[in-house]
Amino acid sequence: MQNKKHIAFLGTGLMGLPMAIRLLQAGYPLSVWNRTNAKAQPLADLGAQVTNSATAAVSNDQWRADIIITMLDSGPVVEQVLKQILPALSTGSILIDMSSTKQSEALTFHELLKKQGISFVDAPVSGGVIGAQNGKLAVMVGASETSFSKVNEVLSVFGQVTRVGEPGSGQLAKLCNQLIVGGTINIVAEALLLAQAGGADPAAVRQALRGGFAESRILEVHGQRMLDRNFTPGGQVKSQVKDMRNILDAAKNFELELPLTNQAADIFEQLMASHPGADHSAALLELESRNSGIRSERHKNMPE
Repeated sequence: MQNKKHIAFLGTGLMGLPMAIRLLQAGYPLSVWNRTNAKAQPLADLGAQVTNSATAAVSNDQWRADIIITMLDSGPVVEQVLKQILPALSTGSILIDMSSTKQSEALTFHELLKKQGISFVDAPVSGGVIGAQNGKLAVMVGASETSFSKVNEVLSVFGQVTRVGEPGSGQLAKLCNQLIVGGTINIVAEALLLAQAGGADPAAVRQALRGGFAESRILEVHGQRMLDRNFTPGGQVKSQVKDMRNILDAAKNFELELPLTNQAADIFEQLMASHPGADHSAALLELESRNSGIRSERHKNMPE
Protein backbone atom coordinates (compact mmCIF):
# COMPACT_ATOMS: atom_id res chain seq x y z
CA MET A 1 0.00 0.00 0.00
CA GLN A 2 2.71 2.50 0.93
CA ASN A 3 4.32 2.19 -2.50
CA LYS A 4 1.05 3.11 -4.20
CA LYS A 5 0.21 6.72 -4.98
CA HIS A 6 -2.72 8.23 -3.08
CA ILE A 7 -5.66 8.83 -5.41
CA ALA A 8 -8.59 11.19 -4.93
CA PHE A 9 -11.63 9.98 -6.88
CA LEU A 10 -14.33 12.59 -7.50
CA GLY A 11 -17.67 11.31 -8.78
CA THR A 12 -18.99 7.89 -7.78
CA GLY A 13 -22.06 7.57 -9.96
CA LEU A 14 -23.06 4.78 -12.31
CA MET A 15 -19.56 4.40 -13.73
CA GLY A 16 -17.48 5.99 -11.00
CA LEU A 17 -18.47 3.59 -8.23
CA PRO A 18 -17.25 0.37 -9.89
CA MET A 19 -14.13 2.16 -11.13
CA ALA A 20 -13.30 3.31 -7.60
CA ILE A 21 -13.83 -0.25 -6.38
CA ARG A 22 -11.30 -1.48 -8.94
CA LEU A 23 -8.71 0.96 -7.54
CA LEU A 24 -9.32 -0.25 -3.99
CA GLN A 25 -9.01 -3.86 -5.11
CA ALA A 26 -5.68 -2.96 -6.73
CA GLY A 27 -4.43 -1.64 -3.38
CA TYR A 28 -4.46 2.11 -3.99
CA PRO A 29 -5.09 4.40 -0.99
CA LEU A 30 -8.28 6.19 -1.98
CA SER A 31 -10.21 9.23 -0.84
CA VAL A 32 -13.56 9.79 -2.53
CA TRP A 33 -16.22 12.43 -2.89
CA ASN A 34 -19.59 12.52 -4.56
CA ARG A 35 -22.14 15.31 -4.65
CA THR A 36 -24.72 12.87 -3.22
CA ASN A 37 -22.72 11.49 -0.31
CA ALA A 38 -24.81 8.33 0.06
CA LYS A 39 -23.59 7.10 -3.35
CA ALA A 40 -20.01 7.09 -2.06
CA GLN A 41 -20.71 5.40 1.27
CA PRO A 42 -20.41 1.79 -0.02
CA LEU A 43 -16.73 2.53 -0.64
CA ALA A 44 -16.12 3.24 3.05
CA ASP A 45 -16.67 -0.44 3.88
CA LEU A 46 -13.99 -1.32 1.32
CA GLY A 47 -11.39 0.98 2.88
CA ALA A 48 -11.87 4.31 1.12
CA GLN A 49 -11.93 7.62 2.96
CA VAL A 50 -15.29 9.20 2.12
CA THR A 51 -15.19 12.99 2.42
CA ASN A 52 -17.82 15.71 2.53
CA SER A 53 -16.16 17.94 -0.05
CA ALA A 54 -14.09 17.56 -3.20
CA THR A 55 -11.37 19.70 -1.65
CA ALA A 56 -11.12 17.43 1.41
CA ALA A 57 -10.74 14.40 -0.86
CA VAL A 58 -7.77 16.06 -2.55
CA SER A 59 -5.96 17.37 0.52
CA ASN A 60 -6.35 17.55 4.30
CA ASP A 61 -4.32 16.94 7.46
CA GLN A 62 -4.09 13.20 6.74
CA TRP A 63 -3.20 13.04 3.04
CA ARG A 64 -2.39 14.93 -0.12
CA ALA A 65 -3.44 13.16 -3.33
CA ASP A 66 -0.77 12.51 -5.95
CA ILE A 67 -3.36 11.75 -8.62
CA ILE A 68 -6.88 13.19 -8.83
CA ILE A 69 -9.47 11.42 -10.99
CA THR A 70 -12.71 13.13 -11.94
CA MET A 71 -15.65 11.09 -13.27
CA LEU A 72 -18.40 13.68 -13.47
CA ASP A 73 -21.56 14.42 -15.42
CA SER A 74 -20.38 16.99 -17.97
CA GLY A 75 -17.79 19.59 -18.87
CA PRO A 76 -19.43 22.44 -16.92
CA VAL A 77 -19.56 20.24 -13.80
CA VAL A 78 -15.90 19.29 -14.22
CA GLU A 79 -14.99 22.98 -14.54
CA GLN A 80 -16.95 23.84 -11.40
CA VAL A 81 -15.21 21.12 -9.38
CA LEU A 82 -11.77 22.01 -10.76
CA LYS A 83 -12.16 25.60 -9.62
CA GLN A 84 -13.16 24.38 -6.16
CA ILE A 85 -10.16 22.10 -5.72
CA LEU A 86 -7.52 24.18 -7.54
CA PRO A 87 -6.17 25.88 -4.38
CA ALA A 88 -5.70 22.45 -2.76
CA LEU A 89 -3.77 20.88 -5.65
CA SER A 90 -0.04 20.38 -5.26
CA THR A 91 2.47 21.42 -7.91
CA GLY A 92 3.54 18.27 -9.71
CA SER A 93 0.31 16.40 -9.12
CA ILE A 94 -1.70 14.95 -12.01
CA LEU A 95 -5.39 15.39 -12.69
CA ILE A 96 -7.07 12.76 -14.87
CA ASP A 97 -10.50 13.68 -16.16
CA MET A 98 -12.35 10.50 -17.17
CA SER A 99 -15.66 12.26 -17.75
CA SER A 100 -17.03 12.74 -21.27
CA THR A 101 -16.63 16.39 -22.25
CA LYS A 102 -16.03 18.51 -25.33
CA GLN A 103 -12.51 18.53 -26.69
CA SER A 104 -12.50 22.31 -26.33
CA GLU A 105 -13.34 21.94 -22.63
CA ALA A 106 -10.50 19.47 -22.14
CA LEU A 107 -8.07 21.93 -23.71
CA THR A 108 -9.35 24.68 -21.40
CA PHE A 109 -8.78 22.44 -18.35
CA HIS A 110 -5.28 21.65 -19.60
CA GLU A 111 -4.37 25.34 -19.86
CA LEU A 112 -5.92 26.17 -16.49
CA LEU A 113 -3.95 23.47 -14.67
CA LYS A 114 -0.70 24.04 -16.55
CA LYS A 115 -0.53 27.55 -15.11
CA GLN A 116 -0.46 25.97 -11.63
CA GLY A 117 2.21 23.39 -12.51
CA ILE A 118 -0.31 20.55 -12.57
CA SER A 119 -0.41 17.98 -15.37
CA PHE A 120 -3.71 17.27 -17.11
CA VAL A 121 -4.77 14.00 -18.70
CA ASP A 122 -8.10 13.41 -20.41
CA ALA A 123 -8.99 9.72 -20.35
CA PRO A 124 -12.65 9.05 -21.19
CA VAL A 125 -13.76 5.43 -21.32
CA SER A 126 -16.04 3.09 -23.22
CA GLY A 127 -17.49 -0.22 -22.09
CA GLY A 128 -20.37 0.70 -19.80
CA VAL A 129 -21.03 -0.42 -16.26
CA ILE A 130 -20.24 -4.06 -17.01
CA GLY A 131 -16.87 -3.07 -18.44
CA ALA A 132 -16.18 -0.90 -15.38
CA GLN A 133 -17.03 -3.75 -13.02
CA ASN A 134 -14.82 -6.24 -14.84
CA GLY A 135 -11.88 -3.96 -15.58
CA LYS A 136 -12.59 -4.25 -19.31
CA LEU A 137 -13.01 -0.61 -20.27
CA ALA A 138 -11.38 0.96 -23.30
CA VAL A 139 -9.45 3.95 -21.94
CA MET A 140 -8.63 6.64 -24.51
CA VAL A 141 -5.86 8.89 -23.23
CA GLY A 142 -4.84 12.38 -24.23
CA ALA A 143 -1.59 13.24 -22.42
CA SER A 144 2.02 14.19 -22.84
CA GLU A 145 4.35 11.19 -23.06
CA THR A 146 5.74 12.10 -19.64
CA SER A 147 2.34 12.26 -17.96
CA PHE A 148 1.21 9.07 -19.68
CA SER A 149 4.19 7.15 -18.30
CA LYS A 150 3.16 8.24 -14.80
CA VAL A 151 -0.52 7.27 -15.03
CA ASN A 152 -0.49 4.24 -17.33
CA GLU A 153 -0.25 1.76 -14.46
CA VAL A 154 -3.19 3.35 -12.63
CA LEU A 155 -5.35 3.53 -15.74
CA SER A 156 -4.59 -0.09 -16.57
CA VAL A 157 -6.66 -1.06 -13.54
CA PHE A 158 -9.72 -0.05 -15.57
CA GLY A 159 -8.94 -1.96 -18.77
CA GLN A 160 -7.14 -1.49 -22.09
CA VAL A 161 -5.26 1.81 -22.19
CA THR A 162 -4.25 3.60 -25.39
CA ARG A 163 -2.55 6.97 -25.67
CA VAL A 164 -4.10 8.65 -28.71
CA GLY A 165 -2.26 11.98 -28.59
CA GLU A 166 -1.69 15.12 -26.57
CA PRO A 167 -4.22 16.53 -24.04
CA GLY A 168 -7.64 16.87 -25.64
CA SER A 169 -7.12 13.88 -27.94
CA GLY A 170 -8.76 11.48 -25.52
CA GLN A 171 -12.06 13.33 -25.74
CA LEU A 172 -11.83 13.38 -29.53
CA ALA A 173 -11.34 9.59 -29.55
CA LYS A 174 -14.33 9.19 -27.23
CA LEU A 175 -16.48 11.23 -29.61
CA CYS A 176 -15.42 8.92 -32.45
CA ASN A 177 -16.37 5.97 -30.25
CA GLN A 178 -19.78 7.40 -29.39
CA LEU A 179 -20.45 8.24 -33.02
CA ILE A 180 -19.93 4.58 -33.94
CA VAL A 181 -21.87 3.30 -30.90
CA GLY A 182 -24.85 5.61 -31.35
CA GLY A 183 -25.06 5.03 -35.09
CA THR A 184 -24.71 1.25 -34.81
CA ILE A 185 -27.37 0.99 -32.09
CA ASN A 186 -29.82 2.66 -34.47
CA ILE A 187 -28.82 0.38 -37.36
CA VAL A 188 -29.28 -2.74 -35.20
CA ALA A 189 -32.73 -1.50 -34.13
CA GLU A 190 -33.70 -0.97 -37.77
CA ALA A 191 -32.45 -4.43 -38.74
CA LEU A 192 -34.44 -6.17 -36.00
CA LEU A 193 -37.57 -4.21 -36.84
CA LEU A 194 -37.16 -5.03 -40.53
CA ALA A 195 -36.88 -8.73 -39.66
CA GLN A 196 -40.03 -8.48 -37.54
CA ALA A 197 -42.02 -6.67 -40.23
CA GLY A 198 -41.07 -9.23 -42.85
CA GLY A 199 -42.11 -12.23 -40.78
CA ALA A 200 -38.70 -13.53 -39.66
CA ASP A 201 -37.84 -14.09 -36.03
CA PRO A 202 -35.62 -11.18 -34.91
CA ALA A 203 -33.78 -13.34 -32.39
CA ALA A 204 -32.92 -15.92 -35.03
CA VAL A 205 -31.88 -13.20 -37.46
CA ARG A 206 -29.60 -11.67 -34.84
CA GLN A 207 -28.01 -15.06 -34.22
CA ALA A 208 -27.50 -15.64 -37.95
CA LEU A 209 -25.90 -12.21 -38.40
CA ARG A 210 -23.40 -12.88 -35.63
CA GLY A 211 -21.61 -15.34 -37.88
CA GLY A 212 -20.84 -12.77 -40.56
CA PHE A 213 -19.45 -9.29 -41.18
CA ALA A 214 -22.34 -7.69 -39.24
CA GLU A 215 -21.03 -9.12 -35.97
CA SER A 216 -20.27 -6.44 -33.40
CA ARG A 217 -20.33 -5.81 -29.68
CA ILE A 218 -23.40 -3.63 -30.27
CA LEU A 219 -25.27 -6.46 -32.02
CA GLU A 220 -24.26 -8.83 -29.22
CA VAL A 221 -25.15 -6.68 -26.21
CA HIS A 222 -27.65 -4.07 -27.35
CA GLY A 223 -29.29 -6.37 -29.84
CA GLN A 224 -30.07 -8.78 -26.99
CA ARG A 225 -31.33 -5.91 -24.83
CA MET A 226 -33.74 -4.95 -27.60
CA LEU A 227 -35.01 -8.51 -27.95
CA ASP A 228 -35.47 -8.75 -24.19
CA ARG A 229 -36.91 -5.23 -24.09
CA ASN A 230 -34.54 -4.64 -21.20
CA PHE A 231 -33.67 -0.95 -21.14
CA THR A 232 -32.13 -0.83 -17.67
CA PRO A 233 -29.19 1.50 -18.22
CA GLY A 234 -25.66 0.42 -18.82
CA GLY A 235 -25.28 3.77 -20.58
CA GLN A 236 -28.12 6.28 -20.54
CA VAL A 237 -29.98 8.05 -23.35
CA LYS A 238 -29.20 11.41 -21.76
CA SER A 239 -25.48 10.57 -21.86
CA GLN A 240 -25.73 9.63 -25.53
CA VAL A 241 -27.53 12.90 -26.25
CA LYS A 242 -24.74 14.84 -24.56
CA ASP A 243 -22.13 12.95 -26.58
CA MET A 244 -24.00 13.45 -29.84
CA ARG A 245 -24.22 17.18 -29.19
CA ASN A 246 -20.48 17.24 -28.49
CA ILE A 247 -19.78 15.31 -31.71
CA LEU A 248 -21.81 17.78 -33.77
CA ASP A 249 -20.13 20.68 -31.99
CA ALA A 250 -16.70 19.28 -32.88
CA ALA A 251 -17.81 18.65 -36.47
CA LYS A 252 -18.95 22.26 -36.72
CA ASN A 253 -15.59 23.47 -35.41
CA PHE A 254 -13.78 21.33 -38.00
CA GLU A 255 -16.26 22.38 -40.76
CA LEU A 256 -17.35 18.78 -41.30
CA GLU A 257 -20.76 17.53 -42.45
CA LEU A 258 -21.78 14.27 -40.73
CA PRO A 259 -25.24 13.36 -42.11
CA LEU A 260 -25.61 9.97 -40.40
CA THR A 261 -24.59 11.45 -37.07
CA ASN A 262 -27.29 14.09 -37.45
CA GLN A 263 -29.91 11.40 -37.98
CA ALA A 264 -28.75 9.31 -35.00
CA ALA A 265 -28.63 12.43 -32.84
CA ASP A 266 -32.26 13.20 -33.76
CA ILE A 267 -33.37 9.74 -32.57
CA PHE A 268 -31.77 10.21 -29.16
CA GLU A 269 -33.00 13.81 -28.85
CA GLN A 270 -36.57 12.56 -29.33
CA LEU A 271 -36.05 9.90 -26.66
CA MET A 272 -34.92 12.50 -24.13
CA ALA A 273 -38.53 13.58 -23.57
CA SER A 274 -39.77 10.15 -22.55
CA HIS A 275 -36.80 7.92 -21.64
CA PRO A 276 -33.81 10.05 -20.55
CA GLY A 277 -32.57 7.47 -18.04
CA ALA A 278 -33.07 4.40 -20.23
CA ASP A 279 -30.28 2.43 -21.86
CA HIS A 280 -29.02 3.54 -25.28
CA SER A 281 -30.76 0.51 -26.80
CA ALA A 282 -34.08 2.27 -26.14
CA ALA A 283 -33.47 3.80 -29.58
CA LEU A 284 -35.65 0.85 -30.62
CA LEU A 285 -38.62 2.49 -28.87
CA GLU A 286 -38.29 5.68 -30.89
CA LEU A 287 -38.02 3.66 -34.09
CA GLU A 288 -41.15 1.69 -33.16
CA SER A 289 -43.02 4.91 -32.46
CA ARG A 290 -42.29 5.97 -36.04
CA ASN A 291 -43.58 2.63 -37.36
CA SER A 292 -46.91 2.22 -35.61
CA GLY A 293 -48.04 -1.34 -35.05
CA ILE A 294 -44.60 -2.96 -35.49
CA ARG A 295 -42.90 -4.18 -32.33
CA SER A 296 -39.61 -6.07 -32.40
CA GLU A 297 -39.61 -9.12 -30.15
CA ARG A 298 -38.83 -12.82 -30.24
CA HIS A 299 -41.54 -14.87 -31.99
CA LYS A 300 -43.31 -16.93 -29.38
CA ASN A 301 -43.21 -20.10 -31.49
CA MET A 302 -39.45 -19.98 -31.84
CA PRO A 303 -37.12 -21.84 -29.44
CA GLU A 304 -35.09 -19.96 -26.84
